[in-house]
Amino acid sequence: MPYAGSGSYLQRLFSTFPSGWPGIGILLQRVLTATTLSCYGIAHLRDTSQFASMVPHMFAAVAGILLLVGLWTPIAGTTVAVAELWIVCSGAGGPGIPVMLATLSATLAMIGPGAWSIDAHLFGRKHFEIPQR
Repeated sequence: MPYAGSGSYLQRLFSTFPSGWPGIGILLQRVLTATTLSCYGIAHLRDTSQFASMVPHMFAAVAGILLLVGLWTPIAGTTVAVAELWIVCSGAGGPGIPVMLATLSATLAMIGPGAWSIDAHLFGRKHFEIPQR
């Protein structure tokens, strides 16, 4: 089977990259998730000196940046969900915010990045106009 490129895999995962109100909703969800990840990641870096407890927060922060711009959304969303569940299982702090972030990022991984994302520009369906002769 010939290599089809990563764009075709994202097109198979997400048949459309919604625009309009659904696209705005996805964009807002990406911004909210990434902003919250950044705030809690920076706060955690200031509060702790143990490297082991920083690892899941660093994974989540990097993946949050990818979610913000909408690049590799399924991978980034899954990474954040796993990192946040890792934080919950480690027992550091209350589970409320990490569970919310895991849920938001998992839903982004499932529904896709939306029309206003790098994924949509790189891997979305293209419309070509063929000029008349």
